Amino acid sequence: MNQAIWDGLPDEASARLALALADACTDPIAATHPYGEDDGIMRTLVTGDILIVIYLGHQTKTLHIFQIDYLG
Repeated sequence: MNQAIWDGLPDEASARLALALADACTDPIAATHPYGEDDGIMRTLVTGDILIVIYLGHQTKTLHIFQIDYLG
């Protein structure tokens, strides 16, 4: 489902999303905001017109996209 949303984004929004996710891979805590209570695992990433909810796998050094909302 998230792939279909990402594929449907306008080119500029898709590029912003890719850059934001690259930043989150480099420094996930600095590039994201808490999602609800700050547990350091569930985070949000906001790029103006896109809101992404991600799960950070600190031990595996991965992030999983749970939700993409395009507000544009």
